[in-house]
Amino acid sequence: MNQSTTFTILLGGELRLTDRLRAAVSGSRFIAADGGMRHAIALGAEPELWVGDFDSTPADLLEAFPDVPKQPYPAAKAATDGEIAVSEAIDRGAVRLILAGAMGGERSDHAIQHLLYGLQLAEKGFDVLLTSGDEEAVPLPPGKLELDLPAGSLFSVLGFSDLTGLFIENARYPLRDFHLPFGASRTISNVAEGAVRFSLGSGRAIVLARPYDLSGV
Repeated sequence: MNQSTTFTILLGGELRLTDRLRAAVSGSRFIAADGGMRHAIALGAEPELWVGDFDSTPADLLEAFPDVPKQPYPAAKAATDGEIAVSEAIDRGAVRLILAGAMGGERSDHAIQHLLYGLQLAEKGFDVLLTSGDEEAVPLPPGKLELDLPAGSLFSVLGFSDLTGLFIENARYPLRDFHLPFGASRTISNVAEGAVRFSLGSGRAIVLARPYDLSGV
């Protein structure tokens, strides 16, 4: 049995297969949430579980994975398919969670909720990455974080509260012991100069990076 503690949760948003995405999910276990199963085809993955109400799952996708165990839920439920899938991964020993297909797509409410949920999971001690392939989001709770980004790629820090003691190093626009009021745009559209180092004293934030967008060069 695969004992990996890294789980990739296949969600219904957009997902482009990139080298960084391949590297991130390599060796992980997979759980699909409803229509997110379509990404399993591109990734060449065989999820160990498929959860959801299956309201966004076409018949041909159901036929393509007849052997994957399904865990159906009614459409009128108290959590999203993605949250249910994450709970199943945690029950199976997840330590690192990759939410693939967490951003973009037709439902901005789902995309925003994924960011908030990712931050909650990080505060509980999980290592979390949200990705569309083109964009990557990593929670930044109080503490230190280093992201390996290509020089010239774009990134932003999104504050979900007032931020205090914010440091950004190895970027075009560094900050030192900065106070960012909630809703302020000062930390939008920075440019990496290689691996970027962050530190946060207090508050809740997410780093949203575009590793393949070198328009900041």
